[in-house]
Amino acid sequence: MRIFESLDELPGAAGTELGVSNWHTVTQEQITAFADATHDHQWIHVDAERASGGPFGTTIAHGFLSLALTPMLLHEIYEVRGAGMAINYGANRVRFPAPLPSGGTVRARARLETADDAPGGIQLVTHVEVEVQGSDKPCCVADLVTRFLV
Repeated sequence: MRIFESLDELPGAAGTELGVSNWHTVTQEQITAFADATHDHQWIHVDAERASGGPFGTTIAHGFLSLALTPMLLHEIYEVRGAGMAINYGANRVRFPAPLPSGGTVRARARLETADDAPGGIQLVTHVEVEVQGSDKPCCVADLVTRFLV
């Protein structure tokens, strides 16, 4: 875990690797709960029998579920102290290069791209790759924009 004691330390870390999270298994229960929350019940996510004969041989997580896991994964990689709050401000680029099968294990790898002044604090752009254990390609690649406010 990389710890920044204050917002002032962030600009000096721009362009550096932040680290790698722990591995986490994504269960069918999580996938189904995400489908329920988003009303995206496409068979490839929730129908194990039908998905067994589909292109991936099993159900797969929604791409947006792999993106939604990034805050949890990033909390294992770095911490910023001295901020009153952090907000997800957006994403400059998001791609889902490979599927995340039900029961798959993921971790995030992060690099701090930029750290610039923003109203009330600092804005970070963090390049995140969500890796799937045993896969050559990540299931999610995103440049996430986060604001840390005082």
